[in-house]
Amino acid sequence: MTCGRTGFRSAGVFRVAATAAAVLAGGSSSALACPMCFGAEETSMIDGTKLGVLAMLGVTLAVQGAFAGFFVYLRRRARRMAEVELDAEWAELQRGSAPGRRAEG
Repeated sequence: MTCGRTGFRSAGVFRVAATAAAVLAGGSSSALACPMCFGAEETSMIDGTKLGVLAMLGVTLAVQGAFAGFFVYLRRRARRMAEVELDAEWAELQRGSAPGRRAEG
């Protein structure tokens, strides 16, 4: 009889799942709340937590906005450079086909 690695893995997964199920079934709602927040109406601790969450959201949105703005800047710059190159190429073609100028070759 061989006990491969999969046997140990499935036993470990079963053990973790059984422990999680026991904690969820046996735990009461007071065990899931932090001691400062459980049963508190509106304390300064809750206000501070709400403000902290808003600050983290603000920073996250600012970084994402800057990231998106950078790519918009790169797109506009590439479009501007393409127009400059197109204008330069067009000017070169206009100079090459001026009346009275012979084609070389």
